Amino acid sequence: HPPTYPSIHGAVGNLIAIIVLSVSRQQRKSSAFYTLVCGLAVTDLLGTCLASPITIANYLDRNVLLDQHVCEFQSFLLLFFGLTGLSIICTMAAERYLAICCPYTYQRWGVDRRFAQKLLLFIYISHIFFCCLPMMGMANSRLQPSETWCFIDWTIHEPVSTAYFVLYSVVSLLLIFGTILLNLAVCGALLLMRQRVVQLPVTRGSVRERWRALSSAAETQMIAVLVMTSVVVLACSAPLVVRVFVNCFKNEKNFKADLAAIRIASVNPILDPWIYILLRKSLFHRLLAFSRRGSSSRKEKVSSVCPTKTRCRCASSSERSCGAT
Repeated sequence: HPPTYPSIHGAVGNLIAIIVLSVSRQQRKSSAFYTLVCGLAVTDLLGTCLASPITIANYLDRNVLLDQHVCEFQSFLLLFFGLTGLSIICTMAAERYLAICCPYTYQRWGVDRRFAQKLLLFIYISHIFFCCLPMMGMANSRLQPSETWCFIDWTIHEPVSTAYFVLYSVVSLLLIFGTILLNLAVCGALLLMRQRVVQLPVTRGSVRERWRALSSAAETQMIAVLVMTSVVVLACSAPLVVRVFVNCFKNEKNFKADLAAIRIASVNPILDPWIYILLRKSLFHRLLAFSRRGSSSRKEKVSSVCPTKTRCRCASSSERSCGAT
């Protein structure tokens, strides 16, 4: 049966995600991070709306992808939106890294909404040119053996074609590893900062205020959205990148594995928008309020054991004495 329902789910999900992002507060909409998130949602929506009609039409009429121009266009769409999604995710990770680990550089470069819009425009223009190279003769596009999708012809081992395959795979792998390293650096910096703040005396208010700012609901939401989106995008994109590498350097072909890789990649625009929808700010406020309510109840129990203007022994493992002065 034609894959109509997944396409509808992907389009509707991205539309809802764009609406959720657009109705957020002005302070959030003006930030570079949420501009990149909105750009990723728009990219997923465009990819679904442009690629799905060709796939559905080919299921209804097997002669659609036999047209070389249609085949080359679908191959371009798969190359472009796969690489663009990885680039935007890597840019989001770099933005969070600069904001948390290099705040001075972040302020000096003026990273804001306009800066993010310029980055998105640069990503789109450069990737359009790069993914149009097969149409210019650097590589060929052909109908795959399943006769349901077109992609670059990796059975031709000409030097120019092989160079393009390797270049595309290397760029994709660099984006994947860059995203992973930046996310690990951000999480490691937050954990290290938390450890230092715990060890500092209470009088160091400036450092503690910095940690409170980083552990606020908005900052926590940004990191959660970044990590979850990165996991989804990398998990969906990595199999196709691996298949491109394998087909370039091995003569044994596995058409079922190629088909499974492109099907996994097509799940990405369906899952991405629900991350923005489910991890919205209101949900984080509720979770933080719930955790604070639990911590406050524990503090009330300790204070009831040790009332003011008396001297008693605290019910803790360290058996520290407490009392009012």
